[in-house]
Amino acid sequence: MNCEIIAIGSEMLTPHRQDTNSLYLTEKLNQLGVSVAFKTIVGDRMQHLVDAARVALSRVDVVLFSGGLGPTEDDLTREAVAEALGIGLHRSSELMQALTVRFAKRSMAMPPNNHRQADVLDGAEIIPNAKGSAAGQLLDTNYAGKRRILVLLPGPPSELKPMFDEQCVPRLRGLLPVSHIAKRVLRMAMVPESTADAMAAPIYSQYPDVETTILAHFGEIQLHFLCAKPSLEEAQERVDEVAGRVADVLEEFVFSEHGEPLEEIVLLRLDMRGLTLAVAESVTGGWLSQRLTSVSGSSRSFLGGAVVYSPRLKTLFADVPPEMIEEHDAVSPQVAEALAQGIRLRTGASIGVGITGVAGPSGGTPELPIGLVYIGVSDAAGTQVTRHTFTGDRDRIRYFSTQQALDLIRRKLI
Repeated sequence: MNCEIIAIGSEMLTPHRQDTNSLYLTEKLNQLGVSVAFKTIVGDRMQHLVDAARVALSRVDVVLFSGGLGPTEDDLTREAVAEALGIGLHRSSELMQALTVRFAKRSMAMPPNNHRQADVLDGAEIIPNAKGSAAGQLLDTNYAGKRRILVLLPGPPSELKPMFDEQCVPRLRGLLPVSHIAKRVLRMAMVPESTADAMAAPIYSQYPDVETTILAHFGEIQLHFLCAKPSLEEAQERVDEVAGRVADVLEEFVFSEHGEPLEEIVLLRLDMRGLTLAVAESVTGGWLSQRLTSVSGSSRSFLGGAVVYSPRLKTLFADVPPEMIEEHDAVSPQVAEALAQGIRLRTGASIGVGITGVAGPSGGTPELPIGLVYIGVSDAAGTQVTRHTFTGDRDRIRYFSTQQALDLIRRKLI
């Protein structure tokens, strides 16, 4: 079954607020075997809400609404859903009593507009809200001859999450057909999205029952495989089959077959082989070290390193000869090699990495353009230096440099 999540609130159409509920709900729905096909954000306008509800009802099995269940004039979810379905609302005496008790416990008089929070869709089941005044609702109905399940939830995450966990999940399990979703994620470094898809598409297109999504972000491609089946074993077997075949084709690029980040894979490979790593960073300013040390247990394999921005510190911490810098420039393959070898020898690490480059936005020349980066990787067998040209702003160039360095280490450890 598929679902649409409709987040309601004009504030989420501004730069100041985001819809975070849909991320949480997607995870929970997937655990129930429900795929989220659409996510919609709608402002607090009656006709827009009615239109969004009708569109959702026309195309998915389950519709979840979050927000718009408060007492104010712009809380219109109940009324909009009733109009979209062509049904009425009735005032629940049960909810009225609960609201009265809630206000009495706080020694407050209940304003008349709170009465609206007792309005319930005809035929709907009330979902209690232990954290707030806005009760939820669940309606199992028909729309245009098709079964539809609607859930109305309050917007505040502190109310929505416990309500969905404690109240909605058990109810939905009883209403939905038994289904399980299995996932696999392949992660690849430093490969163009078009290249990855050209190699993978002939395989995953053979599996129409597996939903495949390709994502590109900062030097990484992710292939997400998702499959729903009556049993988890059947679903897992299906995604494992397609992911395994794709991984075989993209073998040189794939660093993780189960979603682990690149830095974690590098540290795992170092640890498995009993090797250690040290780095000398110029252009990346410690970013590579930060990524490595973000992984718990990294100290088993990562010894540390130095941020060597100035020529003097390149010499002091990595033994780069001053005359080499003067002759070849700080951004050169010779200096990258010296950095990698020097930090390895100074720290006693099994592998040393040196990175130098021009991140911009100033400082570029025709000979040393912005985005030019040299990366050296050194071990007892020798030192290899690679030349790269990255595009984008300063942070993008620096991040790509760390991604490339990690992938070079990974390849050395294969």
